[in-house]
Amino acid sequence: MKKTHIFLLPLLLLGSNFLRAQSAPAPVPVTQITIGQSTVQLTGPWKFHIGDNMTWAQPGFDDSGWGTMDLTPPRSAGPELDAIGGEVLPGWTARGYPGYSGYAWYRLRVNVQEAAQATNTALALKMPGLFDDAYQVYVNGQLVGEFGRFTKHGVTYYGSQPRAFSLPAHVLSANGSGPLTIAIRMWMHPSTLQPRGAGGMHGPPVLGKASVIGASLDLDGYTLDRRRASDFLEAAILLLAMLAAFGLYWLDRSEPAYLWLGLACVDSATFNLFVLAQFWIRPASFLYLTLLLTLGVVIGFWVIFWGYWFRLGNMARLHRMVWGLVLLFLVVAVMRRALFANHIIPAQAAAWLSPLSVILNILNMLLVVLLLWVAYRGIRKDRTEGWLALPAVVLLAISRFQGTELIRKWINLHPYGISVHLDQVAYVLALAIVTVLLLRRFLQGQQERARIRTELQQARSVQEMLIPQHSVQVPGFAVESVYIPASEVGGDFFQVQPGDDGSVLIVVGDVSGKGLKAAMTVSAIVGALRDRKERQPAEVLAHLNRVLHGQVSGFVTCCATLITSDGAMTLANAGHLSPYRNGEEMAVAGGLPLGILAEGSYEETQYQLASGDRLTFMSDGVVEATNEKRELFGFERTQQISNQAAAAIAETAKAFGQQDDITVVTIERRAIPAYALV
Repeated sequence: MKKTHIFLLPLLLLGSNFLRAQSAPAPVPVTQITIGQSTVQLTGPWKFHIGDNMTWAQPGFDDSGWGTMDLTPPRSAGPELDAIGGEVLPGWTARGYPGYSGYAWYRLRVNVQEAAQATNTALALKMPGLFDDAYQVYVNGQLVGEFGRFTKHGVTYYGSQPRAFSLPAHVLSANGSGPLTIAIRMWMHPSTLQPRGAGGMHGPPVLGKASVIGASLDLDGYTLDRRRASDFLEAAILLLAMLAAFGLYWLDRSEPAYLWLGLACVDSATFNLFVLAQFWIRPASFLYLTLLLTLGVVIGFWVIFWGYWFRLGNMARLHRMVWGLVLLFLVVAVMRRALFANHIIPAQAAAWLSPLSVILNILNMLLVVLLLWVAYRGIRKDRTEGWLALPAVVLLAISRFQGTELIRKWINLHPYGISVHLDQVAYVLALAIVTVLLLRRFLQGQQERARIRTELQQARSVQEMLIPQHSVQVPGFAVESVYIPASEVGGDFFQVQPGDDGSVLIVVGDVSGKGLKAAMTVSAIVGALRDRKERQPAEVLAHLNRVLHGQVSGFVTCCATLITSDGAMTLANAGHLSPYRNGEEMAVAGGLPLGILAEGSYEETQYQLASGDRLTFMSDGVVEATNEKRELFGFERTQQISNQAAAAIAETAKAFGQQDDITVVTIERRAIPAYALV
């Protein structure tokens, strides 16, 4: 019996030790690291838990029941890289917490051992350059830094970028050794759920000497600046293109394509500036603004630009089609954004928004198809112009998919460390082609304007031969005339034709419209007057009406007056201003302007001029002169100066504010000396 007890004693002791081991808590995992002149990646595995509790920052908190999150970079071929070239790890939504947004905590315990040769024990912690969306870092329960702003009203967050935080000296022993508990409080906005694999840190933090961490952070900043250089370059190119487009439009308002090109460049340049300023603008505002500036609006500007460039007809219809699609695109995009940002749709129900994403893709494709359709119509209208523009249109269609993951991930160049994407290359090349086309059209326009100036000068020379430049000498009458066209050539005309019987026929008129077309009508009128032998005013007007009917798109006002040597005066008026006699407006029977009806009749009015009577004929360029206050010269001022010399009347109206051609003809009846009758 005693032997049996002795034999069972070891078994009882072993069992009691086993039970004691089972009841004791599991040891807390501690990572052993040695800090020398290099840095150490804190890959973990980290303890991870969703939710928020400030006690989780304390080193004594028991996190043994939490899950784990390994931050070891993948070793697979071709990993995704962040802005500074680091490998991107999937976030918590791809590692067991799909559809979750809000707070989550990472915790890691490390035991720091200082290398023997180290002299400076100051340490720093560098956080990964890519994360979602804001964080606070606690070391041994003490807050050492944050990215974003955490308040009781919520969290303000910015575009992610590398940050480093110095560790307080008292968290380690004097020789730089000791345990550290690092707790990272993360927060993610619901809208960040849209990319796959979002949530938390996308790379491991790095612990090391403060000097080494500082140098590493400077290197990251340098690398980031080099990778952003393409954005700065693109923004500079867009600003130059914008200035060129608006400058051309200022020089040539007849080409609206320049204006729409400038608007497209403004939109794209603004987007680039927002991208470059994303670290100082809240992403909620940033995404909203870029949404309004780029999602559909840019492509809309380009479609309208090409429509005007190819001079397609029915631009009002094209405007309705483009801006209808753009408006629908923006409404759907803003709705999709608002449902996430305002928590209207719970994060777990994000899949419900898939139809909206499909609609956005369809609208995007429709805008691109509309762009290509405009190019097709341009080719059909003008093959040379269309085929020259087609490469730019295709490149713009490619750049439209600037957010496509395939383009961003696989078609990405890094010349001299500068990150360049295909959409940027396509857009800049498209602008280069458009610039060449602009230069080509501008030179063609200059040649066309030079040709028109030559034709106008020739027309002016012809008009000077048709319209008297000097007062006509008529026995018994003093005639003065002034003609001031508003441009190179004008639409006013007058003729003073002495007769063999001592009479004088005065015809004063105004062609509706201005420019070369009006000048050609004037030439036809003067030619018809000189070929006509009849001098009765009513018949003169009827003849001119027959000549002009069906030959002019507008109308012609005209007043014909025949004055005999004894002062008998006969007038007929076709919608023109009545003449003035001695400063008073004369009552004259009115009639329709010339060229409106095929057969027109005009009533004559008789007057008798005494010796010394003065007649003044004017075009409406005097009455309609307008000053800088937009006041008309008017009939009252016209009557007040109607008895002055022709040159004085014309200069007064011109100084007031000439808007139209100005013609003034004055004639004064004088007694004929007796010797002249012999």
